[in-house]
This record gives sequence, structure tokens and C-alpha cells, in this order.
Amino acid sequence: MTLRIHNTLSRAVETFSPIEANHVRMYVCGMTIYDLCHVGHARFLLVFDMVYRWLQTLGYRVTYVRNITDIDDKIIKRAVERGITIRQLTAEMTAAMHEDIARLGVLPPTHEPRATEYVPQMLAMIAALERKGLAYRASNGDVNYAVRKFAGYGKLSGKSLDQLRAGERVAVLDGKEDPLDFVLWKSAKASEPDDAKWASEFGPGRPGWHIECSAMGCTLLGEHFDIHGGGLDLIFPHHENEIAQSEGANGTTFVDTWMHNGFLNVDNVKMSKSLGNFFTIRDVLKHFDGETLRFFMLRTHYRSPFNFSDANLEDAQSALRRLYTALDGIDAPAIDIDRAQPQAAAFRAAMNDDFNTPVAFAVLFELAGELNRTRAPATAALLKALGATVGILQQAPRAFLQGGEAGGDEAAWIAERIAARAAAKAARDFAQADAIRHELAARGIVLKDSPQGTTWVKG
Repeated sequence: MTLRIHNTLSRAVETFSPIEANHVRMYVCGMTIYDLCHVGHARFLLVFDMVYRWLQTLGYRVTYVRNITDIDDKIIKRAVERGITIRQLTAEMTAAMHEDIARLGVLPPTHEPRATEYVPQMLAMIAALERKGLAYRASNGDVNYAVRKFAGYGKLSGKSLDQLRAGERVAVLDGKEDPLDFVLWKSAKASEPDDAKWASEFGPGRPGWHIECSAMGCTLLGEHFDIHGGGLDLIFPHHENEIAQSEGANGTTFVDTWMHNGFLNVDNVKMSKSLGNFFTIRDVLKHFDGETLRFFMLRTHYRSPFNFSDANLEDAQSALRRLYTALDGIDAPAIDIDRAQPQAAAFRAAMNDDFNTPVAFAVLFELAGELNRTRAPATAALLKALGATVGILQQAPRAFLQGGEAGGDEAAWIAERIAARAAAKAARDFAQADAIRHELAARGIVLKDSPQGTTWVKG
């Protein structure tokens, strides 16, 4: 079965065929790094990491670009608030991002360009748009894109210009000829720090958000490439504007397949700091390990709405524990997956059907059930090998069952309580030792004593 992907542009599931045989070029809109990554970011990062891994599993060479936006209104505001330079802020937040997503098993992309490294390419694209009459210099010093002069505007979102314009208003002195026009180059403001400004033929300023991704994508992948991804919220205006800029400047199709992951809610409500249901990846990793969060997010189809809750995370943790329990105690050799093997074929068919992870993961549980009955090393090897294609089941089972399923802070606390219990027993304070056991049991931690020491699992 060949790979089929839902294309937002055509609103249909299509057979995927790369422009260049055996080589897939993919761009995903990355982080705007002014703060720590939150669980919404984790979803898109894990979705496209899964896509990246599966394309490689199919034998494609993949050039994967995931950018970093390191100049933006929010970045400038946060740097000023903290009294540090933009570069200091973005270096700090980039390091934090890398640390957090590594714990989720997210692979590094082929290229991770920073917007500030591609300003010359952005200026060249803006100049090309101006020459073609698609950009104009506004009275306030900005350079704007003239949306109504691009015939295909609205094709990604599926809305007409009049529908898109409904409710829009032209801000006083914003310099726009039309409410839908968007900024390509923002003129420098006296109040902005010097490291937020670049010299240009349009005057000192900085790029708009949309032009950043167009320039980075076209520079690193070519003017026409295979896949562009991001969250559903980016369809309009960001990705719609990318198409207008790129196709307007280059005169060719920009991207063949547009992929978008569904929205994330927290307890069925949109995540918001004002509602108090906002969680960073680090918040979650204090209580759950990275593989559990990965498994949790990937077992829902990438285009479906995703509901984040403690109850659902705990359920995912228990499910992942069942897979590791099946593998525990069996020596599973590394293997090449036999495509003709029935479960391997079923897993491959599911993943090739628009990355249908719920069906693919059901195959993993079928294998785990068989493994519980037979304890066959070949079955364990296949379970691990299929899990590897989506970045799960690669830990030593006993290590996961005894510690990997807890977040770092929780695991450290458990180790400290076990040590305290051992000390109490050595002092013959058995009441205190029993109290610690009960304390751990109340948190779902089951202790197992043996001559070799005390181990634990989550019950």
C-alpha cells in the first residue's frame, strides 16, 4: 500500500508522490521562542516527528526543516521586560526548548534555521514582490502585501476574499490599502532596541512573521517542495500568506501537500493562561515521563481534536505500561521488519493511511497480547521494532517499569522515600517503615522487596 496523506489544500486524502523520487522535502513552522514550550507545542512537534520517522521507515531520504522564529513582537516585548538583549532571551529559550523536546524523543530536524539568519533572503523576496506589483510601501514606512492582486488568495482556507474580510477594520494610520493586506517589512520604531532593526532598501526595520517562513523554506528546500506542516490555527492567515508571498514572488507552485494537526484542549476547554489551564512541557514532565507524553499524544489521530487531561495521561501511562510489561523479561533481538508478517503489514497499512496511529497502536496491543501468551522472542522483537518507527518501546522494560514511567521529580522523590524506609528498617523502626510503604501506596507506588533490594512499579 502506498502512502496517502490528507491535503488541506485539496481537502482530500491523496496518494503521496514526492517531486524528486525517493527524496521528501518537508517544512514545519517551529517555535517563536520567547517562553517555555507548552503542551500545544508538544503536539505539533510530536506529530511531525512521527511523520519524519515514518517517511524514513518507508525508505525516503527526508530533508526536514523546522524553523525557529527569533525576532517577533512578543520576543522584543519579553526581552525589554526582562532587561536583556533579544539574543540573550532567544539563546536561553532555544536551549530550554531543545532540552524539553529531547525528553519527548523528538529527533533533530535536518535544518533548524533561525529567522534572523535569513533576513537578506527575506529582503530579496520582498523586493521581488514589489517589482511584480504585489507589494507596496505604506505611508507609515511599512511594506505591505497587496492581497487582492494575488489571484489565488484564499485557496488554502477555502474562503473568498469577501468572507475573509468580514469583520475586518483598517486601523488608523496603519498604512494598509485593504484590511486583508499584511506586513512584509515593519519599519523601525524609536522605542525598539537596536538588535530588533536591520538596514534595508525599505529603511531600517525588521521582517514580518509570514515572510520569514517563505524565505527560509524556499532557500533550504527550493521554490517548490513536498510537504508543509503546522497546527490547524496556522491555515489562516499564516500559511495562506506564505502561499501568496512564495507563489507571487517565484511564479510557481509553493507546496504540494499541506498537513495540519488538530487543536489541543485542556479538559475540553481551549488552553489559556487566563483560565488557569495552561501547562508547559516542563510542568507535565514533573509528573509523567517523556515517553508517556509521547505515547499519549500519538495514540490520537493527528488531525483529530486532542483533549489533554490528567485522567487521559494516566490512562496512557497504564496502557504504555502494559506494552512494557509484555516485553519485560524477554530478550528481544534487533530485527529488520518483515513486511509480509501479518501484524507488520497491518501496522504499515494503518500508518500509510494518513498516519492512522490509533489503528497502528491497536496492532501493538495485539502483539503484546500474543506475547503474554507465548513469550516468544520473535514476537517481542517485532513489537519493539514497530514501536521504534514511532519512537516508543525502546527503553529497557524493567527500567521503564521501575522508574521511566515517573517524571524526574517524582522518581527522585520515590527513591528518597525508599531510602528513608530502608533506614527506618535498619533502625528497627518498623512503624515508620510501614508508614512510608503506605505513603507510597497512596500514590500508586507498589514496593517489591527481594534479597537484591527494593524495586517498585506503579500499580
